[in-house]
Amino acid sequence: MIRQISDRAGPDCISLGLGEPDLPTPEVIRQAAIRVINEERNGYTLQAGLPALRELVAADYPHMSLSPDQILITAGSQEGLYLALMTLVGPGDEVLMPNPGFVAYPTIVSMAGGSSAFYNLQARDDFSFDLADFKRRITPQTKVVICTSPSNPTGRAFNTEDLRGMAQAVADSGSNACIISDEIYRELYYTDERPASISEFYPRSIVISGLSKSMSMTGWRLGWICGDTEIIDSALVLHGYVTTAASTISQKAALAAWTPDAETARQHHRSIFHKRRDHLLAALRDEAGLRAVTPDGAFYTMVDVSSFGSSMEVAEGMLAAGVVTVPGGAFGSESEGFLRVSFCAAEARLSEGVARMKQALRACEKTK
Repeated sequence: MIRQISDRAGPDCISLGLGEPDLPTPEVIRQAAIRVINEERNGYTLQAGLPALRELVAADYPHMSLSPDQILITAGSQEGLYLALMTLVGPGDEVLMPNPGFVAYPTIVSMAGGSSAFYNLQARDDFSFDLADFKRRITPQTKVVICTSPSNPTGRAFNTEDLRGMAQAVADSGSNACIISDEIYRELYYTDERPASISEFYPRSIVISGLSKSMSMTGWRLGWICGDTEIIDSALVLHGYVTTAASTISQKAALAAWTPDAETARQHHRSIFHKRRDHLLAALRDEAGLRAVTPDGAFYTMVDVSSFGSSMEVAEGMLAAGVVTVPGGAFGSESEGFLRVSFCAAEARLSEGVARMKQALRACEKTK
């Protein structure tokens, strides 16, 4: 559904469907890459990644007491997700994942021979976590649970109470399930504090993250997976055949992502997205009369268009008006009737995008 819209976007379209930041990679990282290219030999690293980089990643999760051998550097968090699910899931295994959720989850589970089950993030409550629903969905047959915070597509983050409840429910289920914590958006938050990680409450957690979103490094393909030694060792074998090793230049440049200059850039990026979020929400409300979910993180909001038709029909109408949005139905049944709208664009472009959305909705009303 996403490609049906994005692949047909014309050059004059305003894209509010982007799943990647439009801000530049911080200067300190770009300069590090230039130096590495000009001054160093850049053959393969160890398959698990540069030891110095793995030490920096391990230090980001002090509550997990990780050694560098429990960190695997991957070609983006997407590879980390693939390795985790292909390692943990076999024929007949059940994976419990959010609805709505990232489109790759059920696809990779199917590739591994497993089956997908879903816990609902309730649209009627702005896609909040529903612990009672989660408890009904988890069974002794559940092999893996996926927790995504902040969420793609909703931008909502689980609070500490949510995470404690999820961890306790899994522990009480008798499934001995592993929780995969997808944290690629965790550094992009608009709450007073960075969202907690479920790995703080559930020891058998595998954390997947990277620099793609927080450091505007999507094309650098730099992520990681960390957790239980046996799982990481198995994932490392698969990684060796899938990728051999993550890009050496990206790994070396990524060392600069833990410097004070990089932290300043990270905070600056976060403040820009925060301002854009507030600008977009106000425009959707005041100019287009639309209800939109206030995201806690990431760079998406979910916009309720259920009164105008299916999410795909409305997204098609938006495309005809020159604005790209993503139909909520692509992410699961719970987000049908919504559009995922990204604020990876300057405020002026966001305003123009909302104006075009308003025009498209007028056209939708006339055809009803």
